[in-house]
Order: sequence, then structure tokens, then C-alpha cells
Amino acid sequence: MSDSIKYLLDEARLPRSWYNIVADLPTPPPPFLNPETQKPVVTDDLIDLFPETVIEQEFATERDIEIPGPVRDIYRQWRPSPLHRARRLEKVLDTPAKIYFKYEGVSPTGSHKPNTSVAQAFYHKEGGVKRLATETGAGQWGSSAAFAGSLFGLEVDIYMIRASYEQKPYRRALMETYGARCVPSPSNETVVGRGMLAKKADHRGSLGLAMSEAVEVARRRDDTGYALGSVMNHVVLHQTVVGVEALAQMEMAGDYPDIVIGCTGGGANFAGIAFPFIGEELRGGRKTRIIGVEPAACPSLSRGKFAYDYGDAGHLLPLMKMHTLGSNFQPPGFHSAGLRYHGMAPLVSHVMDLGLMEARSYHQSKIFEAGILFARTEGILPAPEANHAIRGAIDEALRCRTEGRSEVILFNLCGHGHFDMHAYIDHAEGKLRDIDYDEGELAKSLATLPMEQVAAA
Repeated sequence: MSDSIKYLLDEARLPRSWYNIVADLPTPPPPFLNPETQKPVVTDDLIDLFPETVIEQEFATERDIEIPGPVRDIYRQWRPSPLHRARRLEKVLDTPAKIYFKYEGVSPTGSHKPNTSVAQAFYHKEGGVKRLATETGAGQWGSSAAFAGSLFGLEVDIYMIRASYEQKPYRRALMETYGARCVPSPSNETVVGRGMLAKKADHRGSLGLAMSEAVEVARRRDDTGYALGSVMNHVVLHQTVVGVEALAQMEMAGDYPDIVIGCTGGGANFAGIAFPFIGEELRGGRKTRIIGVEPAACPSLSRGKFAYDYGDAGHLLPLMKMHTLGSNFQPPGFHSAGLRYHGMAPLVSHVMDLGLMEARSYHQSKIFEAGILFARTEGILPAPEANHAIRGAIDEALRCRTEGRSEVILFNLCGHGHFDMHAYIDHAEGKLRDIDYDEGELAKSLATLPMEQVAAA
């Protein structure tokens, strides 16, 4: 193993540090803004939500940020996660490409989410809070937050998108098994939730709305902190444990990826696999094509505007410059609930704006076809969200077959689909429809972007 990678790992090949891409970017990312003053956010603007260490990580500029010992001790239960070569998939596709995947479904909750939930729970516990408030879409983040809270003796309240709350009872049961309280969002427990229900009693919920409910609860209680599973810089940072491991594992395999692929919703899973490879390139290493794959029904990278927007529907979080469909955007119903977010992580958005990655989108019928082919060849049933990355990898492998190119493809299989069988049943019964978002509604949502309204005034 090369010295440039070896120093990152301990004797068990577990990373010692998270990787902060900000240190290597050619231009710094735009700052978060206070929504009231529209001036750059400072520590005091976030102290009612996050512990000081997390806030420091949000603004960090150093490349390597040490992973605390207690967090690494918990990581050891499933990390380093395995890197596999998908040889049977390669054979079925009759491609000269090599396809590797990093499998995050081996974590206790079956996804990549504990990489950050454990870290956040640790820091909140150190900061003295007794309770966490958070949100969840598909339930992967919610179950991971519940898991981490149980490890550190924290109560956890989870506001779950109502559509997912009803579609995914087993995810809800898992959260409750870990000791968390799961509430369908919008709810009557918050001002934001009650206001939305007054407008539409059968509101199906959105991730931005659930975030607002959790933030409101955290701000009104001194004993409660806020945790989130994607979007903000510290969450992206914690997920880079995936890519740091993958760098070392690819070297052990005697290969290096020509293409790195991840599904994109809020952006943390994608950043986790991609940012360490982008960093290698930025420091003079090999060039790698980086592809983010998103749902066609909620295409923030492909169709969103790179502009300042609210991170949540209730406009309680800072203004962030990101590829956004507008905080009022309501995506149509589709089965990858973990990707139903109106914006993309500011760091991922900045990387996109710098031309360091590309984006593509697929309808759900195409991604479920890919997931089923993967299950039948490699034996792992993927989460619907992960199917987007698989679809991207398959299409790149087929391109390699057409062009006669023997490229190396790496994608992040961010979780298993054992709690998502209803979606697979619907696909098998022909009930999944490829629903497009409403262009008129998108235009209305983009018209509400806050900074543009100020400029127009």
C-alpha cells in the first residue's frame, strides 16, 4: 500500500481521519447566509442546534479531521466495509469493463447513514444534550439516528415524511425498536406542521418540511439538539470514511477507477464515495469521471438552479448556495424517498459548478430493472436509492462494450433493500409509474428563491 494512503489507516485498515475536500478545492465554497441578515453565518447562528465541535467541522478548512476514538470503536463493528467486484454482472452484460462496488449495507441499520449518525450522537452527548430531534425520508437515516441515540443514551424524536411513514412500517418499527419516537410529518406537534396541515389536510410530506419540524423542536428545547442525515458540510465530511477506505481497497485490488458513481439525493452518500477520489485528482493524481445519479422526478443537479435557497420548507435553516428546485418544490410520489429533497448539498453543488462531476437522471422503472438484475447476479437486494447508482454503472459498462473500452467502474451500493419490499412488489405487479414533475410547479418554486426576490425588489 502506498505511503500516501497508508498513513490514513490504522492497523485494521480503518481510517484515522475524515477527508475535507474544502482544503483542495481551487476556489472556496460560497458561505452559508443568515436568512434574516443575509450575512455569512457565524457560530452563534448555529449554537442552538449543534454542538461546538460539529460547528467547527461545518467551517473547517484543514484536509484531515481526526475521527474520535469512541466513534472509531463503534465503526469497527462494520468498518471497513467490503469492496466487491461484480464479476457475474460483468458477465451478463458481456462488457470488457470491470465493475466494483463498495457495500455499505453491512452496517447495523443496513446503510451508510451510521457513518454520520454515530459521530453526531457522540458530539451531541459530549455537548450535554439529552435528546435529538431529526427527520427522515425513506427511514434509513431515521433508523441510523435511533441506533446511534441508543448507543449514547439519547432520546430521539424522528419526523418521518408521511408518505414513507405509511409505506414503510418496518422502517418505523426498526426506529421504535431502537427506542426512538417516530412521528408522521407534517404533524400537529409544531407550528410549521400545523400550518401545512391547515393548508392541506392530506399533505404527504417532504424532507424539507420534516427538517423544519425537527429544527423547530430543537430550538425550543434547551435539552435537545438537531441531527441531520445529509446536505450540510459536517455530514458530508463524516461520509468520506467510505471513499478513504475505497482508495486503499482499490489499490489492494491492483486497480484504480476510471469512473466513480453514486446516487444523489441530499448528496452525502455521493460525496462519501466521490470526494476522496476528486481530492486525489485535485492534488495531481489520476483523473476520474465522477457521476451523480438522481431521480428524474426530483432532479436538483440536472434541472435545479445554482442559487441561494432555504434548506428546509419552514425557512429555519441557513440560506445555502446549492443546486435547488426551490424549497417549495413538491416532488411527485416515487419509491426512492431518500432522494426526495429539493436541493443538493452545497459542497456537492460547488463541485458540480466547478466542472469536477457530471449528473444524470433516471425514471424509477429503469432503476428498478437495474436493481433486480443486480440482485439476480450478485445476490444483494439494493435499496431503491442505490439502484440509481447501479443503473449508472450498468449504462457505463454497456457503453464500454459498445466502444470496446476496458474501463474500471466503482459505485457506492449505499444500502440494502430488505425494508423496501413493497416497492419491489409494486414493480413486479406493474404498479410503478414513471411520474414527471410539473414544469409549471417547478417554475413557481424557482420564482420564490429568496435572494432573487430581494434583488427584484
